[in-house]
Formats: sequence, structure tokens, C-alpha cells
Amino acid sequence: MADLDSKAGADNTPLIMGRISGPWGVKGWVKLKSFTSQPADLLGYQPWYLDSGGNWEATEVLEGRPHGKGLVARLTGCDGRDAAECLTGTDIGIYRHQLPPAEHNEYYWNDLVGVQVVTLAGKTLGTVDHLLETGANDVLVVSGDRERLIPFIQGQVIASVDLDAGVITVDWDPDF
Repeated sequence: MADLDSKAGADNTPLIMGRISGPWGVKGWVKLKSFTSQPADLLGYQPWYLDSGGNWEATEVLEGRPHGKGLVARLTGCDGRDAAECLTGTDIGIYRHQLPPAEHNEYYWNDLVGVQVVTLAGKTLGTVDHLLETGANDVLVVSGDRERLIPFIQGQVIASVDLDAGVITVDWDPDF
């Protein structure tokens, strides 16, 4: 499953792929927190859209690279430490059309949020509120009569995913 931040909005709102975590150096470089499954993938998208109080402004990544456990980048118009400091906490978004299509039986997390979850017996458990990455497998956080954590293991727990119908069918005991 492809990791994609689940706070993304409608098609006309960028999908949040990362965040600027602070300045790096004195020449306008910024430190980045990537929300992609492979952090360096964030650097491959052009342009980025930066959230400026609800207005998404396009910006080009001039240079970027992994640094330590994170990433650093130099952006158009960010020419000094003060400018980089002003971007701290800014969300980085891209539009859906910038993403490669998901492979067969792979899903972007954003596509699963809001989808109804039902058991093989047809009992509705709720809808996917968000997902968690645990290392072993991804987990659906399902909100309904109560919150349930359901492992996203295709062929075992996840019987089927029908995004067109908006339904995920699970082999899951409703009392669990």
C-alpha cells in the first residue's frame, strides 16, 4: 500500500506530502519531514504547493537531497535563513494528477479514508477514519459504533476493496 497523508482534501486541494520543519544553514535551505513511504520520493515531485494560510502557492524545488534522517531542499524565492525560518511548519502539497497511478491491488491511503468497512456477513463496522503504519503492516482505523483497528492484510483480513462502490470487505469479528 502506498503511504499518503490522509489529511488530503478534494481533487482541487493538494494532497499533503510533507512539511517544512525549519531552516537549514544560512543560504535559504529548509529541513523537510516527508510523509511518503520512501522519504526521498518527496523530492521527485514538481512543483510543490506550499500552504500559505489556505492559499496553495506553487514553488519549484531547485535542489534537494537526503540529510541525516531527513531531507533538505532549496526552493525558489527562499534566499536566506530568515525566509527559510518563515516557512517553518508549512505543509507541502501536490495535486493528485502528479502521482503515479497505483498498481493493481495497491491503494493510496487517501483513497481509503471515508470508505465503508463491512464484514463478510454484511455487518457494517463503520468508515475508515485514517490509517497507521506499524512496520509489520498498515492498520485501518475504523470509526463506527466504536473505534476498531483492523490490519490491512490483503487475502487474510482484507477480503476485497471496491473503491468505486466505496466498500472494503473484511474477514473480521465485529466483537473484536
